[in-house]
Amino acid sequence: MDVQLALDQVNQRAWTTRDAFREFTAEKKWTDPGEETAFAWLADECHGQPLLDIGIGAGRTIPLMMQMSSNYTGVDYTEPLLEKARLRFPNLDLRHMDARDMSALPDNHYALTAFSWNGIDCVDYEDRERILREMYRVTRPGGLVFFSTHNRNGPGFGEHPRQLLPRRCLNPLRFGWRVLRTVRQMPLALRNYHRNSQLHRDYEGYSIRAAAAHFFAIVIIYTTLPEQRRQLKSIGLEVEAVIGSCDGRVIDPSVQTSDAWWLHFIARKPR
Repeated sequence: MDVQLALDQVNQRAWTTRDAFREFTAEKKWTDPGEETAFAWLADECHGQPLLDIGIGAGRTIPLMMQMSSNYTGVDYTEPLLEKARLRFPNLDLRHMDARDMSALPDNHYALTAFSWNGIDCVDYEDRERILREMYRVTRPGGLVFFSTHNRNGPGFGEHPRQLLPRRCLNPLRFGWRVLRTVRQMPLALRNYHRNSQLHRDYEGYSIRAAAAHFFAIVIIYTTLPEQRRQLKSIGLEVEAVIGSCDGRVIDPSVQTSDAWWLHFIARKPR
């Protein structure tokens, strides 16, 4: 089975489902405390500087990035979501583009190149490296690269449709509602999981798994702290900070594991 092609087909199909549209078009500021900490970390240095925002979807990150600078370019490879963003922000430079090939963008230009909400996890590992190399290329010397990624040691790894089973509670009306919700959601989740679990793979430092989001309609990469640090170093990026999603705290460089759902990486391109 061609895992690379399968991940592309599965995940791009998922981004156009009703559940994904509802999630991506909901008014939401931060995905988690870690993202809020990361943006605060980036804000002063990137103020008024050129910014590249990858995987913008329907435009959640646009107001957050525009607080730093109006010198802004946003890209996404899912046309229906990008059209939503263009309707909301008609005067911005928003482009249909795949992060694996951003050759239309200049070398050494952006003070910050960002790919938020674990978007980099939705391609296979070879393409993940292509994306990071493209992010490196378009970032100017001394500039910053920011992205988030699912943690293989976190509670999200190994999710299964059984977690949709209703939790017991003393309120019969509430429990009945939970049962009805499970009856409605479980068939779709089981069908998606059965199909997508065929793509499960385990490697040293990372794994491929179906994730619970959108009723197990997506298949993503889960990586480890040491592996992600290693990959960034191999590309030439210097890790400045790693921030856990749950508490927004910076993880000490000596720490080798984390129980965060996902990890926010801030790295610098050397001058």
